[in-house]
Amino acid sequence: MNDMLPITVRPDEPMARHTSWRVGGPARYYAEPATPDEAIALAAWATAQGLPLIWVGRGTNLLVRDEGFAGVIASYRGQRWALHEHGAEAELWIEAGAPMAGTARRLAAMGWAGLEWAEGLPGAIGGAIVGNAGCYGGDTAGVLIAAELLLDGHERVEWPVSALAYAYRESALKHPVAAGIPPLVLSGRFRLRRADPAVLAERMAAIAAERKRKTPAGSSCGSVFKNPPGESAGRLIEAAGLKGTRIGDAEISPIHANYIVNRGQARAADILALIDLARAAVAERFGITLQLEVRVI
Repeated sequence: MNDMLPITVRPDEPMARHTSWRVGGPARYYAEPATPDEAIALAAWATAQGLPLIWVGRGTNLLVRDEGFAGVIASYRGQRWALHEHGAEAELWIEAGAPMAGTARRLAAMGWAGLEWAEGLPGAIGGAIVGNAGCYGGDTAGVLIAAELLLDGHERVEWPVSALAYAYRESALKHPVAAGIPPLVLSGRFRLRRADPAVLAERMAAIAAERKRKTPAGSSCGSVFKNPPGESAGRLIEAAGLKGTRIGDAEISPIHANYIVNRGQARAADILALIDLARAAVAERFGITLQLEVRVI
């Protein structure tokens, strides 16, 4: 694309190849930087070209509209990690492109607890840090010490967990206040504790079985909406009579109503129409406005 860039930049890349929903129009340019230097070079190139740049993770919590994005979409892929042990405790440093579930399994096998709740959780470390991913009694905010960020495409800084303003599926990183290039998570430092690998394996097997039981087959992004306080988004959508509702080839799952599944040839517009339908029905019946857990580009 540009001989001066240290990474490949692909033009007109269909984002359906890079999202778990398997939908989405083309990014004008798409890239996968694997080091901070590559991310900085890509940001400088996008700025020089006058193109907006959006950082994404592994596309497991992402809906790209059918018309695509007239700029650069980049997925950070660095996966280096290091473990610093201090007796019965340890600190994990890991880059944002590493898979969340694979990391949890590796650490549990080594006898380190802290991320075992993430067994089977899709996506990467960076996405978990941005969205305060959590399930089965644990979340990112509870074990994260600090995150290294790339601000405005060139400044590397470390923010302690207190600066991230964590709440349920929320962080300051989801709502950047500055214009220009949004922040990118480069790595995170996590607090771990020593535990019996057999006990961790047993707990993770139970989590995997429960996840399999509740997860519908087919291409989806997991939970579409956040659970309202004291409520379940899936229960509300089901009570509104929408389980199994289809628009095009997208379906509100008959197994779990907070999942929208691509049955094969769905478009982003079909998924968005079901999102709007579920929101309107729940608001009309219960007076509750459902908030998206997924990111729409």
